[in-house]
Order: sequence, then structure tokens, then C-alpha cells
Amino acid sequence: MTRTPTAPTGAALRAYLAASRAIPLVARPALRRRLARGKELPDRWREKLGEPGLPRPDGPLVWLHAVGLGETLALRGLIAAMADQAPGLEFLVTSGTRGSAEVFGANLPPRTRHQFLPLDAPPFLARFLDHWRPALSVWAEQDLWPGAVVATARRGIPLALVNARMNYAAFTRRRRGAGLFGDLLARFALIAAQDQGTARHLAQLGARDVRITGSLKAAAPPLTADRGQLERLGSVLADRPVVLLASSHPEDEAVTLAALRRLHRRPLLLIAPREPSRGAEIAAQVAALGLRASRRGAGQGPEADVWIVDTLGEMGLWYRLSPITLVGGSFGATEGHNPWEPAALGSAILHGPRIGNFSTDYARLHAADAALQVDAETLGPALVADHSPMAARGRALSTAARGELVPLARDLLALGGLS
Repeated sequence: MTRTPTAPTGAALRAYLAASRAIPLVARPALRRRLARGKELPDRWREKLGEPGLPRPDGPLVWLHAVGLGETLALRGLIAAMADQAPGLEFLVTSGTRGSAEVFGANLPPRTRHQFLPLDAPPFLARFLDHWRPALSVWAEQDLWPGAVVATARRGIPLALVNARMNYAAFTRRRRGAGLFGDLLARFALIAAQDQGTARHLAQLGARDVRITGSLKAAAPPLTADRGQLERLGSVLADRPVVLLASSHPEDEAVTLAALRRLHRRPLLLIAPREPSRGAEIAAQVAALGLRASRRGAGQGPEADVWIVDTLGEMGLWYRLSPITLVGGSFGATEGHNPWEPAALGSAILHGPRIGNFSTDYARLHAADAALQVDAETLGPALVADHSPMAARGRALSTAARGELVPLARDLLALGGLS
């Protein structure tokens, strides 16, 4: 088995590890306050204290960590590629947010379970590692918790960093703590970046032999959907053209609603806000423009001009029902959201001009004529055009990307002695 390399523990990392010993003093009160605000799951918050919520399965287990919802869902393609090559392998996925736990729980790959990552304190991490005993630890993007990385490496568990993405702004922030970040990167035996820029930034922070493997999000399997709901809504909407504004922010909604008002024959617009709690706010905005709004979160159906689908964990349903998806975050400072979720389900991809967070992904889509950039003037006609050839090309790219994960999966299995 290849082991995680020996790595330095400089002054910044030593100071962090010393300070982390105080975390248990405040952990329980802090988590209870979050629980009272609805930010923790009542039956699972103790997982953040390292207390397991599930039994450990028999056999070798790979532990994968991602910080939030999108990053967690992106791991599914890699899990599938590893499972294909090692049929007896079990998987544990950890993340930090309630939303990621709820949505990932509805999209679990076979032989996979989810837990929350413990707070970064020695007793919580020891309890977690004692229970799960992973043969390999895989971290996604660059959300590295120093205590967890060090505790894992000390046990001789190989570490890998995959799907790393670091733009210049993120690099500049981490460069101020380069000693700490470099000490952590030195503990990873395999580092895979999404693009050349990230690879260069990681190397400047101390990483060695960074490979470029592209985005895991491109290779994620399609999101699931409730079959009964899909059939019922498919029947209800059979005679109406449908378009979806996905992961929307106020800037996206303003541009899209203005374009919708200018159309003589309007499709039904589904708005899936990035924050479902904004449903009532969006409904009021729609009404102020003289359009009819309804909210799924309030138990209302699609009998309106705009149906606000302000629920969690149903994006697979909306992509299947919508031949066209305008991917949100692309008309404001958010700089885009994941275009591969609609691509995997054959929904044609439209987006605004601001896509900095997914520039590499969109470059790949545009090179294959599998996405269309729109602005305030061109959006309206694009909402009612036939984009089915473009949708087919996007779906083909997503399918091909899943096959491209085979070499990375093979190397990860070899790193953990699991091949």
C-alpha cells in the first residue's frame, strides 16, 4: 500500500492544532444554537461531535469529503468509477451542510452512506476515525480542515485531493497562509486539479506532481427524480412549453422575468431559487410585474405564468420536465453555477455573461456547441427556440466525461491498496 508522505508541521500548523483543542469547550452550545435556528438536523447533529450515526459496513471503506451540496453531488461519478473496478468496496461521504446531507441522501450511489464531518478537534476526529477506519481519504476541491488532514495522515491513511479548483482570488487568500496550506498539501500523495491555472496555484503553494483531470461535476450521474411525481407533472404539463431558471439569484430573476413579459406566447417559467427560502419574495416580485405566480413550497401547482419550485432535492425532476434550462448565477456577482446537471438530463443550457466560476466547463461546452450565452435582449427568443440538437450534444459530453474518470479511479484504488 502506498502511504501518505511524511510532511512538515510548521509554526502555523502547530498553532492551529494547539488552538483546536479548545473546540470541545464550545462545540455543544454552538451546535445547539444552530439546531434551534434550523441549521442542523435534529437526529444527526451529534455526528459533528464524531459520534457515528450509522454502523460501519464490513470490508474496506473509502472516505470522501466535500464541503457543500454541489461538491458532494459531484463525487457520485468518481464513486461509481471506483465501485466498477472494486465491486466489494464501501464508501462514506462526509460534508458540512444540512442541505448537502438531505439532497445527497436522495441521490446515494450503491454501497454509499453519508455522515457529517466532525468539528476539527482531536477527540471528535479520533472518535470518527476509530469507528470508520477508512483505507483511503479523498478530499474534493480545496476545503481542507487541518486537524482532520493531520489526524488522518498520522494513522497512515493515504490522502488524495481531487477536483481541486483555485482561481487567482482564492490563491491570493491562501498565499497569505502559504506555510499552513503547504504543510497540508504535503500530506497528499495524489493531487488532481480541474485546470492548468489551479495546478499552477497549487504548485506555488507547495504541491508536487499535480495532475489535471477536469471537473468531477461533468462526470456526475444524472440527479434522481420521484417517478410518480414525474409522471403526474409530465401529464399536467404535456400541453405547455416549459423552461427552467435553475439556481437563481435576484439578478437572474430580474432579467428572466423582463424577457418573459416581452414574449407574446409565454412558456411556463419554473424558477428554482438557489435559496428556497426566497420563494415568497420571488412570488411578490412576479406579481408586481403583472404576472401570475404560484409556489410549490406553499403547496400550489403550476397554474400560473411562473411556478416557483422553492423546494429542496427536486432538481432532477425540474431538469427532466424542462427542455431548456437557464443556469443561474450568470447575471450577477455569483459568476455562475454548475451547467452539467441539466446537461446530464438532456436539458439545453442557456447562461448569462458572468460564468467565472465555471469558465473551463463552459469552454468545453461551447467548443462542442452544447451551450448558448444570452443577454437581456437575446434571452426572450432563446426561451422559445428549439435547442434539442444542442441539448443532445450536452448530454453526450456528460456521458463521455463519466468514462474519463476510469484512470483517476484506478490510481486512487492503487493508492489505498484496494485494486
